Amino acid sequence: MASTFRGVLEFFVRLGIYDVILPFLLVFTIVFAILEKSKVFGVEKTKDGEFTRKNLNSMTAFVIAFLVVASSRLVAIINETMANMVLLLMMSVCFLILIGSFMKEQKEGIALEGRWKFMFMIIMFVGLTLIFLNSLGWLEPGWNWIVAHYDSTVFASIMLIGVMVGFVYMIVKEPKKEESKSS
Repeated sequence: MASTFRGVLEFFVRLGIYDVILPFLLVFTIVFAILEKSKVFGVEKTKDGEFTRKNLNSMTAFVIAFLVVASSRLVAIINETMANMVLLLMMSVCFLILIGSFMKEQKEGIALEGRWKFMFMIIMFVGLTLIFLNSLGWLEPGWNWIVAHYDSTVFASIMLIGVMVGFVYMIVKEPKKEESKSS
């Protein structure tokens, strides 16, 4: 039995909220914010100061958002990318929850520092890049080629070699020399 809320969501789908309204608002907001920040169309000087040309910025953002919504392919890419990005965000929150379960309580809460922060940023960037490329359909031919030409033994061998090279690098790398500060 479908709930009332499920019926409301299905009604929104029939109205085009998810296919038209939300992508339009997202694109309009992002484009308008970029135009306001970059001041591409210049500023108006008044006696009260300088103000961005909101009329030109809003009209340009409006037109761009309508052009995006007119393309069902772009809307599908936006919807898939945003859905996968939320999944990546949820994974990062779960990761931070797991880290927090092993850390001592601090006033500031949990914050990754140093190498961990940099590594986590790289992982998120790679994840977002892969999500975007997958939404465009650019990863599928590569994945199909890998599946057709390599079996699990080849993949396991490559992974084993990679792990061995990583361990050898960690063992033989020179430790960084710390510079002593002379007073």
